[in-house]
Amino acid sequence: MGKTDPRIDAHIDKAQDFAKPILTHLRALVHATCPDVEETWKWSFPHFMYKGEILCSMASFKQHAVFGFWKASLIEDTNDVLTIKDRESMGHLGKLETLKDLPKDAVLKKYIKAAMKLNDAGVKLPARAKAKPAEKEQQEVPDYFTKELKKNKTAAKVFEAFSYSGRKEYIEWLEEAKTEATRIKRMTQAIEWITEGKSRHWKYKNC
Repeated sequence: MGKTDPRIDAHIDKAQDFAKPILTHLRALVHATCPDVEETWKWSFPHFMYKGEILCSMASFKQHAVFGFWKASLIEDTNDVLTIKDRESMGHLGKLETLKDLPKDAVLKKYIKAAMKLNDAGVKLPARAKAKPAEKEQQEVPDYFTKELKKNKTAAKVFEAFSYSGRKEYIEWLEEAKTEATRIKRMTQAIEWITEGKSRHWKYKNC
């Protein structure tokens, strides 16, 4: 039988009204699909463990909830479920605002079982390659972003002081924009956050 964690009960109780049924449903679905699952609390939000490894996780914010698989990159996305619809959200199902935003239970269960098989087999996520000193020095900042940074001396200094990965997260976010309008919007937001000394994913660190 799965193990529950009172911290997750508290997380659901404190969640916005729209998020409570979503989190409750996801939690119940994970337990129903994986009877041996164990709940825990990592990085300030709920996680589900299986065979000593992370299986999946969920969290809620002011306007949306999220759900994701730890080894999503290794799961065959046969139903196009793991395609992030909104790359500004954490998780793999996009921003969840109602139960209707979730895949059908049968589909989600299939993915949970696929994640379980990976843990059963002891499959590990590929280790992330560490940036070499030379790579850090050669990190390229897009010209359009460099111009914006020059307009804000504080942002420019803070950005320069960021770690390699900290700068990379912002650069990749901008480069992933599919339209110029989206890029400009993200760039404006990035300058504001950087000026305040915030990392790209600052709002997910204390949720």
